[in-house]
Amino acid sequence: MMGKLKINDETDARMDNQFLTTYSRTTILKRKIYLVLALCVAAATAQAQIILEKPKELENIQVDEHLGAQLPESLVFTDEMGREVALKDYLHQGKPILLTLAYYRCPMLCGLVLNGVANSAKSLDLVAGKDYTILTVSIDPRETSELAAAKKNRYAESFPQAQNGWSFLVGKEENTQRLAMAVGFKYYYDKARDEYAHPAVSYLISPDGKITRYLYGIDYKRFDLKLGLMEAAEGKIGNTVDKLILSCFHYDPTTGKYVPLAMNIMRVAGALTLVALTVFLGVFWMRESAKHKRNRTVKADVELN
Repeated sequence: MMGKLKINDETDARMDNQFLTTYSRTTILKRKIYLVLALCVAAATAQAQIILEKPKELENIQVDEHLGAQLPESLVFTDEMGREVALKDYLHQGKPILLTLAYYRCPMLCGLVLNGVANSAKSLDLVAGKDYTILTVSIDPRETSELAAAKKNRYAESFPQAQNGWSFLVGKEENTQRLAMAVGFKYYYDKARDEYAHPAVSYLISPDGKITRYLYGIDYKRFDLKLGLMEAAEGKIGNTVDKLILSCFHYDPTTGKYVPLAMNIMRVAGALTLVALTVFLGVFWMRESAKHKRNRTVKADVELN
């Protein structure tokens, strides 16, 4: 009897030890989970605090659209050849301008924006330098014409039209700031990082210097860019089909894209239908007229015989 009790006591002890071990492991696991969750919450809170406590200067990194505003033509800059030029030297030549504000030492965003400009321009059947002009102005007053020339040569390697159709300018801070204010480009110099914080945007300028469109982001769709340039040029560039397409679309500021205009599409479709019907009836009439003449000739020959 005593042996049985001893065995039972040992069994109960083992079960108790197993229970305590399982309970301890579960407790430790729960504590680890709670600790991980607590760390995640703390990290999220810290990140949110960083975002909420960002410098006030960065809150002003944005674009204020000034559609229809006139560029200050008298502003003077230096081009990649070291020549002194004014904005007016690029205006009143019958060509729209694709304008970007950037800086050539930028480690990230500016390169993406300029790459987007180059790639979008390469996709067009319009010719830079002939149909339109690309103009990039540095917002860093410390940059030189040599740096601008190096940047131009880099893009000209894959986009030969850049040689004659894309100008890279540098200039004094007051002139750059005046240009930025005119187009609504707000940026901020971070002294600690020696970098400029700025939005990603390009501008379409009419030949007489008025802002016609804002293109946001680092990649511009071929269709939107081409219609934007044609619109800026008031339809004076592009072929007949392009101009016909332009009349069927209008710019939607909420999406930043050109969308079909139903009424104009109906008008164009009606006109094309009328032209097609006229051509069909003309061909049909010519065939019937020729057939009638042949019948008359055959009939006359039979009567003579």
